[in-house]
Amino acid sequence: QVELVESGGGLVQAGGSLRLSCVARGATFIRYAMGWFRQAPGKEREFVASIEKNGDSTRYADSVKDRFTISRDNAKNTVLLQMNSLKPEDSAVYSCAGEFKGSGSRRPIDYAFWGQGTQVTVSS
Repeated sequence: QVELVESGGGLVQAGGSLRLSCVARGATFIRYAMGWFRQAPGKEREFVASIEKNGDSTRYADSVKDRFTISRDNAKNTVLLQMNSLKPEDSAVYSCAGEFKGSGSRRPIDYAFWGQGTQVTVSS
């Protein structure tokens, strides 16, 4: 059974930074592309960023491009999301997910397993 555990969320002022971490347990981590998604109250889950299994290719939502950076350490079964210049509209529950195909899809439906999420709140 695969388990993803996120950490690093919290409350930050606008313009601040947070770094989210997601550790995978019970999986051959390098087999999967990893993604970060977020969901705010009353809104649909949306794609934030993804990284292919060997870390060579990344994708970002337009809303976070140039502010967020996704990376992975396959030796530590960890994927990170560095978030800079945070805005109140970035407030949401952030979840990491694993994708079998390894392409780093933007679609939640392509991801096979998910973490529980970590809350990020950005105050104005």
